[in-house]
This record gives sequence, structure tokens and C-alpha cells, in this order.
Amino acid sequence: MPYLKEYLDFAVLGVLGLMSFLLVGFVIERYLFLRRVDLTRFRDAGELDIALTRNLTAIATIGANAPYVGLLGTVLGILISFYDIGQAGSIEAGTIMLGLALALKATALGLLVAIPAIIFYNALLRKVDVLKVRWRGQQPA
Repeated sequence: MPYLKEYLDFAVLGVLGLMSFLLVGFVIERYLFLRRVDLTRFRDAGELDIALTRNLTAIATIGANAPYVGLLGTVLGILISFYDIGQAGSIEAGTIMLGLALALKATALGLLVAIPAIIFYNALLRKVDVLKVRWRGQQPA
């Protein structure tokens, strides 16, 4: 338990930091690609769809799973707090509240990663839909 107590914050922050780093990279890559894509080079709707939606699944996955990573950190932090209380026998309220507050920061950080991820995902998906409609308008009838 001491190992978990010592490294829990680093593990949760590390995973959420990695998710944030990947999110920023994927969003920048998609934004730049969608901004300069040449729709005339695509003849097949499937090929266009594959090109336009690349990395959107990763963005959505980060947005969907970041709260769970934060929640896992919170649950483990609360477990550690209760374990410490059990080991001490009795403990003052301030110590309990401090342990719980520190545990809840993991959920907050998970949400801090997830909310922008979902916003970026929806914005990029909208851009993909607009580009698909423009591509259809360019196709001969």
C-alpha cells in the first residue's frame, strides 16, 4: 500500500498528461489536414471518409476514457485514505477531508481532459460533414 500511496498521483497525472499530449497532437493534425484537404483528388466516397475521419476515433476515445482514468485515481485515493484511517484507529476530521480532497482532484483532472476532447471531436466531426457535402456537390450527376 505505501507504494500505491506514493506513486498514485504520478501515475494518474502521467496517464492524463499523456492523453492530453496525444489529444493536442491529434487535434492539430486533423485541423491542419481538414483545412487544406483537396477534395478533387478523391473519386471514391469511402476513400474520402477514411481520409477525413483519421484520428477522430482516438480523439473520441480520449474524451470518453479520461473521466474513467480520473475516477480510478479518485477511488484508489479514497481507498488509501480509508486504509490509513483503519491503520490509525482514529483520526481527526481534517485529515480525512484532506485525503478525500486530494483524491477528488483526479476526477477533476480527468474531466479537464475529457471536456475539451469532446468539444474538439464534435467540432472536427462537423467540419468532416461539411467537407463531405461539398465533395458530393462536386461530383457529376
